[in-house]
Amino acid sequence: MSLALDFDLPSRLSAHEPPEARGLSRDAVRLMVSHGDLAPAHHRFSDLPGLLDPGDLIVVNNSATLPAAVRLDRLAVHFSTANEDGTWLVELRRRTVKSSEPYGGGEPGEWLPLPGRATLRLLGRETPRLWRARLDRDVEGYLRRFGVPIRYSYVDADWPIETYQTVFATVSGSAEMPSAARPFTASLVTVLVARGVHIAPITLHTGVASPEKDEPPYAERYAVPSATARLVNLARENGNRVVAAGTTVVRALETAVDADGRVSAATGWTRHVVTPENGVRAVTGLITGLHEPRSSHLLMLTAIAGEAALARAYEAALREGYLWHEFGDTHLILRR
Repeated sequence: MSLALDFDLPSRLSAHEPPEARGLSRDAVRLMVSHGDLAPAHHRFSDLPGLLDPGDLIVVNNSATLPAAVRLDRLAVHFSTANEDGTWLVELRRRTVKSSEPYGGGEPGEWLPLPGRATLRLLGRETPRLWRARLDRDVEGYLRRFGVPIRYSYVDADWPIETYQTVFATVSGSAEMPSAARPFTASLVTVLVARGVHIAPITLHTGVASPEKDEPPYAERYAVPSATARLVNLARENGNRVVAAGTTVVRALETAVDADGRVSAATGWTRHVVTPENGVRAVTGLITGLHEPRSSHLLMLTAIAGEAALARAYEAALREGYLWHEFGDTHLILRR
């Protein structure tokens, strides 16, 4: 990790609430634009149509967010990822006054009583942080009744699940919101389409991302439809941009691309991690939030923007008071 991206993030730059609570529409958050060697430019997200060209393609994640946190008296269970055998990966966290913190307890075979007379059995550790576990009933149905959205300590209060859905959310399955697409509104999508900018979906269900840990992403379920693959390939052939709305979209497309840069329909599990060493083949731009120092996402951003451009952007974001996290401001990276 470059020292330029190993920075201190002041707590005042964390977005503590949605922009709507600050009197803004979703698409009124700030948008910083990084474009090659140019100095970062500063806009509102609603300016996006004027920053793209007719024929450009935005690929979005249509995964919908689950109310994936179940609160007990002293613990919280964060449901992360559904396995094919019906088990789930879960994170156990100790509840605090404002939020929760990592909990290192638990034993294989232990049963945890959950609200609604449900029981969760811990089967074994999948990672140092995550357990493989089985609930005694349908998990998604249970979460819709007893779960709440995952909230970390930088968010001051609970917000309803609708606050954590994007305008593209149609396929249920994410533990945390694919937040890069949160600033899109129906009216902004209409303006983009009227300008000739195309929009196509992939699905990638996000797992939990503990803010206290610096670790690479683990396997996540994804699907790239054949129609989206065709649109990506057509945009590239015509010299137009392929802009991913979020790091989840980059991960899915870069899993489905071949050595020649052609994307094919694909579905399954991806462990692909984008780094400057392996680079990107499918995408030429990225809409994303502002990421924590030393996070693996910064490696992906470096692969797309280049180290110098990304360092300039983050220096500008810190200097100009951009807001971090899922309710914060946004960053458009264009390779050309």
